[in-house]
Amino acid sequence: MQYAKEKLSNMASSAKEHVNIYKAKVEEKLEAVAARTKEEKKMAKERRKVKEARAKMELHKAKARRAEKKLSSKQPHVHGGGRHHHHQRLSAGTRHMHGHQHLGTAEYPMAGTH
Repeated sequence: MQYAKEKLSNMASSAKEHVNIYKAKVEEKLEAVAARTKEEKKMAKERRKVKEARAKMELHKAKARRAEKKLSSKQPHVHGGGRHHHHQRLSAGTRHMHGHQHLGTAEYPMAGTH
């Protein structure tokens, strides 16, 4: 279902790009007809190229946004910003941390709370 939705969105963006390119070509032809010099015709052609490039850029931006959204929805969400360590008192003088038993030291004191 998600794949089909993404595919349809990409097709819609592509269609929009084609429409914008077609409009740029029509506008260029209208400007070329109204132009009186070669320079004005050349400027019309350059404006068309800019509009076509902008349309292609918008297509790629839209695809990138959808791909980013798709990736971010698949990423695991971390709450609290870090790891949580749970210490369990096993017996007098030892503590269980990360699958290892440690004797009471300055680094891993026997008494106290975490």
